[in-house]
Amino acid sequence: MKTYTAEQVAAITNGILLCGDPQTEITNIQYDSREVTDGTLFVPIKGAKTDAHKFIEDCFRKGAAAAFTEYDAPEGADKPYIKVESTIGALHLLAAFHRRQMNVKLIGVTGSVGKTSTKEMIAAALSCGLDVMKTQGNRNSQIGMPMTMFDIASHNEAAVIEMGMSEFGEMDRLSDIARPDMAVMTNIGKAHIENLKTQENILAEKFKITKYFTKDSILFLNGDDKLLRQLHNKQFFKTVTFGLSEDNDYYADEIRTFGFSTSFMCVRHGKKTQLNIPALGVHIITNALAAFAVGEAMGLDEQTIAKGLAGYKNAPMRQQIHELKDFLLIDDSYNASPEATKASLDVLKKASSGRTIAVLADMLELGDEAPAEHYNVGKYLAEIGIDTLITIGNISENTANGARENGCERVTSFENNGEAYQYLKTIIEKDCTILVKGSRSMHTDVIVSNILADYK
Repeated sequence: MKTYTAEQVAAITNGILLCGDPQTEITNIQYDSREVTDGTLFVPIKGAKTDAHKFIEDCFRKGAAAAFTEYDAPEGADKPYIKVESTIGALHLLAAFHRRQMNVKLIGVTGSVGKTSTKEMIAAALSCGLDVMKTQGNRNSQIGMPMTMFDIASHNEAAVIEMGMSEFGEMDRLSDIARPDMAVMTNIGKAHIENLKTQENILAEKFKITKYFTKDSILFLNGDDKLLRQLHNKQFFKTVTFGLSEDNDYYADEIRTFGFSTSFMCVRHGKKTQLNIPALGVHIITNALAAFAVGEAMGLDEQTIAKGLAGYKNAPMRQQIHELKDFLLIDDSYNASPEATKASLDVLKKASSGRTIAVLADMLELGDEAPAEHYNVGKYLAEIGIDTLITIGNISENTANGARENGCERVTSFENNGEAYQYLKTIIEKDCTILVKGSRSMHTDVIVSNILADYK
């Protein structure tokens, strides 16, 4: 990141430099005290369980250059303490300032599901023609996304930024910081509906990604999503739709799958371009269409975009296919929602040449709709012919009921990952394919780690 002095940071964040050398140079920013190195500005966050202010002195011993604080500096302190009203608020101000210094086209990506895979797809599409920076991992939150701003360098020509929200007002704050030039909205599902109450509220909040759009900005919409389709051609800025339906500006034709890859024609404005994506699933096609549309808007030619998309790789814990000695493992353990889980079940079905086993844990933040949504996932699983279901958690007993009542005969439920894995080991057989998926806090990645350790 660009180097700042303690004095500059205090001015940018409306803070007060309580002590220390005003010219102390800051070369990186961290909120995790374990990641502090020489030149770090430490941002202590007050959490529900721990107030990270208690780690400030330890961070200085590790080489930190300065620290934000919401309190007074300790007596005798000689390092730069910058007092601010809110450390998270100060982080936002500094991130927003840094973003303004970078002459980069910023593409924001939001949606109920598929943000990370779409972000990865767009970055892949642009990578052969532009110097691209992208969100690392899943840093799309009120802390993670501002931190991502500091990764943007002066040589970057494009930045693909994931922007997530789960409560009212969060997208407002993220837009204040990132101010995207373009944005992609993947879908409006039921993730976080417990907090936001209705899909219409989710749409309204996510649409705030366009808060700072100008007439030259472009919003890319999944036109197969009924709520997003309503936004098309009704804005003062340009909107572009993508999806499987032929009434989209960008749509897919001649879809084929071979092995673990998908081939199709990207059709737009009377032109066709063949795309080959090394991944499976309808959502992969939709994501690639969005990425192709963004690539053309960024001025790249079709061959360059197609070459970039051919090098796409799924992000860790997101439908990663592991070819083990006798069977396949699909690791989709990062998170879960009804829409994403159904998409992953489709991939399980397509990838398998033998018995299919779905290991599904609770999908959280669905509020009153949780029982029905879990039941519907189980029903869908049975309808597409998944052979075996293992559920984990109390809510997922509804998934088990939905599967069992609609024809899936091999259904077993467990309270925790350990019990589920012990049972899973007894039914693994040659040429089977296993999908593991659940909400992040269900820690189904532990099951994946155990499988890889025991069978790789």
